[in-house]
Amino acid sequence: GNAPPGVDPEAFSWFQAVDADRSGYISVKELKQALVNSNWSTFNDETCLLMINMFDKTRSGRIDVYGFSALLHFIQQWKNLFQQYDRDQSGSISFSELQQAFSQMGYNLSPQFSQLLLARYAQRSSNPSIQLDRFIQICMQLQSTTDAFREKDTGLVGNVRLSYEDFLTMVVTRMM
Repeated sequence: GNAPPGVDPEAFSWFQAVDADRSGYISVKELKQALVNSNWSTFNDETCLLMINMFDKTRSGRIDVYGFSALLHFIQQWKNLFQQYDRDQSGSISFSELQQAFSQMGYNLSPQFSQLLLARYAQRSSNPSIQLDRFIQICMQLQSTTDAFREKDTGLVGNVRLSYEDFLTMVVTRMM
């Protein structure tokens, strides 16, 4: 059939290919099988779940063709940004490229924090770097926690005082 109104025909065609069980919805498992990084590794489960949750209007754990179309547009925007920061065109973002990306995005983060992210999210190697899926995940989580922090930092001083439970509430409502 033809693409529904408001859905890019290419996204509709891809949706049909990805919807392996013909349910009319894309699950995390189906999405994971459809998305690959530049090194041909599939997107990780955490990133796929974050993205499904972002576009799942019914809170069913899956997305319809409209959510999938919006998701593809969202991924393309992140991919464009990723390629802009991947200065050496290696297909992954190194420590120095990650530092530059954060700086250009307006984050004032220490080299130690970038190293921590590399240690947590990069594939183990002598020269660790971040693939597109993990870049999307890091940026989504960074944005979400920054938004939560700014809600508490009403004076924009860069520091907040909060209880342990307030902290946990921020994490649970933004990350899980």
